[in-house]
Amino acid sequence: MRTQFQFKENRLLQTPAGDATLRVSKLAATEQAEVIRFLSQRPDRTFGLLGFIHGNGLISAHNRGTFYACRDARGELQGVALIGHHLLFEARNEAVIAAFARLAQQCPAVYMLLGDHEDVQTFWSYYAPGGAEARLFCRQLMLEQRWPSAARAPVAGLRLARPDDLELIVPVHAQMVFEECGDNPLRKDAEAFRSRCLRRIENRQTWVLIEGGRLIFKSDVFSDTPELIYLEGVWVNATERGKGYGKRCLSQLTGELLTHSRAICVLVNESRRSAQDFYCRNGFATAGVYDTIFLDQKIC
Repeated sequence: MRTQFQFKENRLLQTPAGDATLRVSKLAATEQAEVIRFLSQRPDRTFGLLGFIHGNGLISAHNRGTFYACRDARGELQGVALIGHHLLFEARNEAVIAAFARLAQQCPAVYMLLGDHEDVQTFWSYYAPGGAEARLFCRQLMLEQRWPSAARAPVAGLRLARPDDLELIVPVHAQMVFEECGDNPLRKDAEAFRSRCLRRIENRQTWVLIEGGRLIFKSDVFSDTPELIYLEGVWVNATERGKGYGKRCLSQLTGELLTHSRAICVLVNESRRSAQDFYCRNGFATAGVYDTIFLDQKIC
């Protein structure tokens, strides 16, 4: 039997008599070190949350949402969630997942839910009755690399992007977003999207290969911790595919990143077999299954 919950004054109480009390509250900047320690215990599940925290801190408009903690009767952390445009969470048990799901029902701006397959299914069972409807469901494989792949010929021009590369990066990243979720971010809010791309560049998260004024390769380091690095937005110019650019650039980039982290991971849609094969040929192996649910927002 699933635990029943009720919200009252930003507190979450289990209703069955004798059960422990869970409390959900907004996180404060002073709790950041504690939260990072908690999330670092399972980096393969928390790389998204850690990416936002390391990049922006717990309290920042750049998170596009609010960080919450779920604590037990002793005040110990049992879960952390970011609820806003992105819905990400780490929970130690089903009761905590249900708590975050009930809270998320009250947030009309939720756009995307992402997490481990089993956790997302549990979350959805609590969220769906009173939450937004699902617009698109995607299943993804988490692929992981723990050691550098075989050395390939170096790519002299692979480098961190600069602000003057923005005009080449924005349309490519926007197209990738559109292909993944069906929304064109340049139509919804072009200025905000450009600002987010520029912020990644300024934070030294975007790697590029540019030749003759053309973008050949791009990748973003969304989360970078000693335990795990999460890459997203890996792209090779369609007119240059089959020439080894992707293999050489990825090999060089992962070799560099693995000098300061134990592992690198990517998420690949289960329907993109060619992309899965590409990563597997370059030293990645399947490490898990993730679900992404894109929601019909109640407000834009």
